Amino acid sequence: MFINRVEFVVTRACTGRCKHCSLGVSEALGIGESEQSNEHIQYDKLAGLITKLKSKLPIESVMCFGGEPLLHAEEVSAILREAKEAGVHKRELITNGFFSRDPARIIAVAERLNEFDTGIGLSVDAFHQETIPLEPLQIFAKHARNLVLHPAWLVSPEDDNPWNVRTREILAQFGGLPVSNGNVIFFGGNARKYLSEYFTEDSRQVSEYIGQPSLCIVPNGDVFGPDGKLGNAYRDDILEKICGK
Repeated sequence: MFINRVEFVVTRACTGRCKHCSLGVSEALGIGESEQSNEHIQYDKLAGLITKLKSKLPIESVMCFGGEPLLHAEEVSAILREAKEAGVHKRELITNGFFSRDPARIIAVAERLNEFDTGIGLSVDAFHQETIPLEPLQIFAKHARNLVLHPAWLVSPEDDNPWNVRTREILAQFGGLPVSNGNVIFFGGNARKYLSEYFTEDSRQVSEYIGQPSLCIVPNGDVFGPDGKLGNAYRDDILEKICGK
């Protein structure tokens, strides 16, 4: 089994209530919306896993996302620290940036992420900013290095629907920070409920997570690979399940 990436769904709890939220990871793994919870990754039960995987597999990237992963910033930091110490080249995070209103806490978390040379994708767009204030994000963006704005686009980045127009206005409020290609919303989860008018039969997209050469570890410790569930990282020897004895 070829694996070059480890993804941690740190929590499914989120500080946003976005109309575009497609629950891509959950749908790809066969986990329904009703199974969402406030569980979160417990690093003390996973310590050493990245190091073991890196010793036998060509792991190039470790990513943390959610939900809002920085609701559990200490767990994220522990994961990224081990990834750096294990020699994983890319240490990445996707966050909506809204995990605290306390500027001191926001700055401290940003500076901790800098210690691990974390590549940060900050989710900023019309959907997130319906419910998430900009000021905490702007503080976070000011103090985090290696940060790019990571918007969600409806239909395509070039389309001039009202959501995309508003997204461009919001991005302009970040003082010229770099903007990634972002992602195009696919037809699922809340997008199916609230944005169906923007989708034709031909534009109902498949989750980007399906079939990727990665391991995905969810809050209860279950581990999913390209071919489905491999076991539970809190209880099982995942490396043995991948590589054999």
